[in-house]
Amino acid sequence: MKINKHCFPNGLRLVHHEDTSTQMVALNIVYDVGARDEHPEHTGFAHLFEHLMFGGSAHIPDYDTPLQLAGGENNAWTNNDITNYYLTVPKTNVETAFWLESDRMLELTFSEQGLEVQRGVVMEEFKQRCLNQPYGDIGHLFRPLAFRVHPYRWPTIGKELSHIEQATLDEVKSFFYRFYAPNNAVLAVTGNISWEETVRLTEKWFGPVPRRNVPVRRLPQEPEQTEERRLTVERNVPLDALLMGYHMCDRGSADYYTFDILSDILSNGRSSRLNRRLVQEQNIFSGIDAYISGTRDAGLLQISGKPAAGVSLEQAEAAVRKELEEFIDAIPEIPVIVRDNIKEDARIKAFDLKKRMLYDIKEFGEDNEGE
Repeated sequence: MKINKHCFPNGLRLVHHEDTSTQMVALNIVYDVGARDEHPEHTGFAHLFEHLMFGGSAHIPDYDTPLQLAGGENNAWTNNDITNYYLTVPKTNVETAFWLESDRMLELTFSEQGLEVQRGVVMEEFKQRCLNQPYGDIGHLFRPLAFRVHPYRWPTIGKELSHIEQATLDEVKSFFYRFYAPNNAVLAVTGNISWEETVRLTEKWFGPVPRRNVPVRRLPQEPEQTEERRLTVERNVPLDALLMGYHMCDRGSADYYTFDILSDILSNGRSSRLNRRLVQEQNIFSGIDAYISGTRDAGLLQISGKPAAGVSLEQAEAAVRKELEEFIDAIPEIPVIVRDNIKEDARIKAFDLKKRMLYDIKEFGEDNEGE
């Protein structure tokens, strides 16, 4: 696979791959801004901007209509580290995609009315996801236990509903001009379009967008955790729930793949260790999962599950710990194809973390007013 790369004078980085087997072209723009770049008292802004970017730009009051008329589709997502926008169009209408994306990189249509509309949408999403469903606020409870100073301590959707509710137009504009810039973005183009045409269209539409003064990222470093942290919460929910977390490396570390393999061995599929032993054979959990955060800064390996009927959270936690300990002891005997991908020193780092459980959430019983 041939990958072409180029950096333009305004700092925009371009990545391209030509695929003549399709009649479509996809554009993907990643902005190097996420929830970790927010002020602790103004959280949820990165996610709010994901919505505002579809509300109209400097010369295009309606983003969706031109794209639909061109036969295209689009979407976006935000996480702690980045904000990602992507669209697909037929190759005959590819210039429409460059026009749309470059214009909203240049400048949005900032208005009190537009902010009010999107603020309302995001607030309803916050309520639906975090306040009005069982276990919805589990991230708001868990993250501050795992992270005491790093911005990963709040979810992408925001720490509090009031942070979005009180967002002002000036704050929104400031956030845009700090982070939405060609020198803070990567444009990836793939599909039935040549490298030469991609460079020409990028230069034509994105070239005039000026560089901006993107602030140097200086995030507080999370201190090493030296003791267990535990929280128990009682809620009126259908089933008890257990969530355990272990600190791990960032995704740029060579040890990252150790944790990736570990999570697959533990819970990827019905034949994985935790599913086979704790769900199918011992009937301790009705379901269990292990996954990694995959964040740019040091993140978490998490294990979550709901105990089966008649099984206490204490029994469930003990069973998980027992499986992890037995798995650690069995490492020299795992298949060579797996063992060869796990460095000896990384193995030690990964499994020494068994002493550092962060969170045990117990959710059952009567609804507590005011929580």
